[in-house]
Amino acid sequence: MTKVTQALGAWGERLAAAHLLATGMVLLDRNWRGAAGEIDIVARDGDTLVFCEVKTRRGATFGTPAEAVARAKVRRLRQLAAQWLAVSGIRPAEVRFDVVSVHAPRDADPVVEHLRGAF
Repeated sequence: MTKVTQALGAWGERLAAAHLLATGMVLLDRNWRGAAGEIDIVARDGDTLVFCEVKTRRGATFGTPAEAVARAKVRRLRQLAAQWLAVSGIRPAEVRFDVVSVHAPRDADPVVEHLRGAF
């Protein structure tokens, strides 16, 4: 991954976090690292614990940001969520997995889409 790609991803995650906060969610963790990888955002939406994957794209050449969350990524995020829950000691009433897509074309304002219960 290039530095430009990393910077774009970090910028997208900041936009996603701001969007989630604006909808009333409470951020609990960002960029949490476990044995299988990283969880971008862990948040609380009322009584529901939400694990968010953030995908940022400049264009649609490789599909939409949400389409980049393939089966292997879903499996890995579920493993990471179990690890996060074990470490945190939190026992939520409900758990949800969301995807926040950031479309960031060079010639227009970014668009943030929040897919609740994406998988």
